[in-house]
Amino acid sequence: MSDSITATLDFEKSITEVEERIKNLQQLEVSDGLKFDNEITRLQAKLDRLLKATYTKLTPWQKTQVARHANRPHTIDYIRGLIGDFELLSGDRTFADDEAIIGGIGNFRGQSVVVMGQEKGHDLETRMKHNFGMAKPEGYRKAQRLMDLADKFNLPVLAFVDTSGAFPGVDAEERGQAQAIASCIERCINLKVPFISTIIGEGGSGGAIAIATANRILMLEHAVYSVISPEGCASILWRSPDKVKEASEALCLTAQDLRKFGIIDEIIAEPLGGAHRNHTEIIERTGDVIARHLKELSAINSDELKKKRNEKFMKMGRKFAKSE
Repeated sequence: MSDSITATLDFEKSITEVEERIKNLQQLEVSDGLKFDNEITRLQAKLDRLLKATYTKLTPWQKTQVARHANRPHTIDYIRGLIGDFELLSGDRTFADDEAIIGGIGNFRGQSVVVMGQEKGHDLETRMKHNFGMAKPEGYRKAQRLMDLADKFNLPVLAFVDTSGAFPGVDAEERGQAQAIASCIERCINLKVPFISTIIGEGGSGGAIAIATANRILMLEHAVYSVISPEGCASILWRSPDKVKEASEALCLTAQDLRKFGIIDEIIAEPLGGAHRNHTEIIERTGDVIARHLKELSAINSDELKKKRNEKFMKMGRKFAKSE
């Protein structure tokens, strides 16, 4: 385990108990000079079995809980792990700087890129600062500004999606939330540079698709992507918050469902027990997959990139219109 687990999921209680026992024995080894090698090895084997048994059979609602895990790496972690010489760019040049979306210019494995994504924050202070990753219109205008910059300097765009949705407050609606999201989607469609979007946690509603209308959409194994949250779906269809499990099933929000439907292009496998258990491994693995897709897209000329992206989403529309 590379990261301390500070949030316990309800289906992980037996796993957490074993993790705590291993941690306590390791602390005793350090503090008292005792040796528990055999016991730690036995417990680690048991932990691996529990993790494998649990995480290979997660329900859609359990995957939603994993996608929201407090210790899951966020956009800022991927930027720190993958982007060198990162220069943060702020503001929408119209109203304000919305820190629910962060972005800027940096270097990804030797190539200059524009990076952007929703940032939820890691503790109460940073969550308040980033508004829990729920952007207002100025956030989507910032994203458009970053894409304008990418087109101007011919830089690929890398996006990291992690939001429960766009901010639903009155002030956001007063400033044209729907129009800002629609304009952002339009800007994505018209980009003339390679555009890769990776869903690293939650991909909620229009707040997610605003920066996920990309040439390639990647998705972590236990991430979720849907038109509405399970809670919102349950309240509308069943008028009961107790129906979140049924709502999660009905929404088909898992990476496996979405790959089957052709909504996403590739699933990125997570470390055993989820991305929150090993930040370094999942960030490096995600970087490898992004690099492979970026190499493929970089060989395509700008007009063809735009055309293929447009056709990709038109095809989705035609496919699901026929299925209805």
